[in-house]
Amino acid sequence: MRLLFDENLASSLPALVADMFPGAVHLRDIGMRGADDAEIWKYAAIHGFTLVTKDDDFRELSILRGAPPKLVMIGLGNCATREVAMLLRDRAAQMAAFANDTSAAMIELP
Repeated sequence: MRLLFDENLASSLPALVADMFPGAVHLRDIGMRGADDAEIWKYAAIHGFTLVTKDDDFRELSILRGAPPKLVMIGLGNCATREVAMLLRDRAAQMAAFANDTSAAMIELP
């Protein structure tokens, strides 16, 4: 599962989870800082990424359009970057099952 972190998440996250999620990148890493949601959605779909975000606008896109791309919604409120990294690490098995479920478009991680 290749993760694409939205700009509402820390740009350091890909490095913090790279051992478990190789190929993870942040929007800033690919020159998409400030891109609109539709552009981000299209990029993730074309390039085989699972989009990771806290942005409810992407939840709506997922409901309307379905996958691809798959969507991981982070439900933690205002928190430290390490907490988001730990959530992803703790839920790695659940995320792997989600990645292999062809009927699932979105997962919410509290």
